[in-house]
Amino acid sequence: MIPVASILSPLENILRSVLVWLHQTAGLSWAWSIVGLTILVRMALVPLMVRQIHSMQSLQLHAPEMKAIQQKWKHDRQRQNEELMKFYKENKINPAASCLPIVAQLPVFFSLYLVLKHFEKDTLPHYHGSIEWLNLVKITDHVSHGWGPLLLVIYVVSQLSSSWFMTTTMQGAQRWMMLVLPVAFVPFLLRFPTGLMLYWLTTNLWTTGQGVITRRMVPKPAPPPKRSSRTPPAEQAVPAGGTAPAAKTGGGGAQPSAAQGNGRKPVAGPPRRVKRKRGGGGGRR
Repeated sequence: MIPVASILSPLENILRSVLVWLHQTAGLSWAWSIVGLTILVRMALVPLMVRQIHSMQSLQLHAPEMKAIQQKWKHDRQRQNEELMKFYKENKINPAASCLPIVAQLPVFFSLYLVLKHFEKDTLPHYHGSIEWLNLVKITDHVSHGWGPLLLVIYVVSQLSSSWFMTTTMQGAQRWMMLVLPVAFVPFLLRFPTGLMLYWLTTNLWTTGQGVITRRMVPKPAPPPKRSSRTPPAEQAVPAGGTAPAAKTGGGGAQPSAAQGNGRKPVAGPPRRVKRKRGGGGGRR
């Protein structure tokens, strides 16, 4: 089995070269070089970000139709998935496009981890400079050291904010899972280098700003017309003139209605007049 480090060696060398270039040419400290590296990576992912925005727009625009499909086939999960896949294909929707920026960053994340893991042995002896960030943490120390836990708290808050904006079009359970994952990863992050946490923190801040812009760019679907208890149904609406027009009768007498001919109960009409008998003056004897 080929180790992951061997696969990521070319990307690891590229990231190390970019960090050295930012440190020597731009005059940044090693910590701020990581911030600059993060910005460059995010700029390279702009095309994927544009596809993510378009995917969010399509999902939000067709949300009522997809919800109708889910309600129609809610008792048949397989048929529901088939109909949704067919709907995605017909409308050229890629629901996985919103995850592309995250997937593309994973190799960068692990490669930077390898760079920082061997930083003091492979890079720092050849290039001098401070490895501290704001005189609080060292980029090669574990997050659990010094002020690292404070940086971890800031990371969790920024991760929740970025996940909130990135999952606006996801279903309820899927969205809550994405929001819970940052907290679930905290025990594992304690053993990561602080420089890696600085990279992810900068990424989250970028994603949060990107989410604010995205929410303004995505058009909101038009709300359905409001109905009240006094609004009559369309098929029973009464004309503006008042009462409904009476049925025409042919000849001099009244014609039997269709309801009477079919054996249905006739509609109640005005009270029938009863003629009184002449004479007598009183009741029956």
